[in-house]
Amino acid sequence: MDQPATSQTIDTQCVIAGSGPGGLMLGLLLARAGVDVAVVEKHADFLRDFRGDTVHPSTLDIIDQLGLLDELLKVPHTQAPRLHAEIGGKDVTIADFSRLPTRCRFIAFMPQWDFLDFLAREAGRLPNFHLVMSAQVTDLIEEGGRVAGLVARTPDGSVAIRAALVVGADGRNSVVRAKAGLEVESFGAPSDVLWMKLSHQPDDPPYTMGHGGPRQGFVMVDRGDYWQCGYVVRKGSFAGVKEKGIEAFREAVAAVSPLSADRVGEIRSWDDVHLLSIRIDRLRRWWRPGLLCIGDAAHAMSPIGGFGVNLAIQDAVAAANILTAPLREGRLADRHLAAVEKRRAFPTRVMQKIQLMMQSSSRKRRDNAARRSGPPAFVKGIARWPVLAHLAGRLVGLGIRSERLRL
Repeated sequence: MDQPATSQTIDTQCVIAGSGPGGLMLGLLLARAGVDVAVVEKHADFLRDFRGDTVHPSTLDIIDQLGLLDELLKVPHTQAPRLHAEIGGKDVTIADFSRLPTRCRFIAFMPQWDFLDFLAREAGRLPNFHLVMSAQVTDLIEEGGRVAGLVARTPDGSVAIRAALVVGADGRNSVVRAKAGLEVESFGAPSDVLWMKLSHQPDDPPYTMGHGGPRQGFVMVDRGDYWQCGYVVRKGSFAGVKEKGIEAFREAVAAVSPLSADRVGEIRSWDDVHLLSIRIDRLRRWWRPGLLCIGDAAHAMSPIGGFGVNLAIQDAVAAANILTAPLREGRLADRHLAAVEKRRAFPTRVMQKIQLMMQSSSRKRRDNAARRSGPPAFVKGIARWPVLAHLAGRLVGLGIRSERLRL
């Protein structure tokens, strides 16, 4: 296979494409264990709005195992020991973390750029960790039937980074998985989310996360001085929403938001509205010789419950546990990559199944006019049997299979 010309070549043991939560966590863990690792990021910084900003109890446990929890909790954040839903005018606790067998029995709502800055800063203290910003992956290097590195375009020209392992942690639009030719199984999604910001006022509802409207989903995340709000629409319907005009959109948001109606005037134009196209998919196989995908690059999730960030972190921990010694000792084999997939495939399939069931239930409910009022059945169940809120808290907070460091 012909390789593109490059102006610079870097040799390392592992190169990770993508500096999201999974990529940076894996880079930090490998570097701490003595593996030389490079993380490449296509952007110049981490400052992007409307990303998954939940740091789950299982992730906080990993940070605690690293001895970094006290420092992380100095970063501005909001702690949510419970998640609430406002549906049909009723406040329902839909997830309660107070009984989790963890030190941190809460979700930390923290701007993802702050969380990533924290991980990058801690990893940057290690001499064998290298973060390359403004580096867009353009190709893979292949030799003898296996991936042997990647090529990235930087402001100073193309750079070839050769490594025993390439990790694709570059999200749901992963260049790595596309270039590797890995087959994707798509499960679709009936909805998209339109994200926006609304100011936070002293007399606002005390929700860390809210969900309003009997027929239209509306999500609110407390960011301190503003609400991050998500308005759920049918898949592919954003163009139709825009055709009706910004005033009609403001009225629709006001109808389902628990905030004062005049607040929607802060949505001044469509520039203040950001489309998140939801999809659920996963790779049929997460790896090729010399290459592994984790996080959204391996399994794109719906934003429901913030599971995507949590799964990416858990993937990173499992990968570090399994791959550190083979990488450090120069004996990485296909069976090690397969072991990571085997370890993480089951919790991924279960969480995606749960999300698909929730979406299917919501779709059937919308299609049945007789059931359009009141909260969904699963919320009614949680309201009737509070113990279910604790079970939901365990599912959201810890996931199906929590990973612990074994390095």
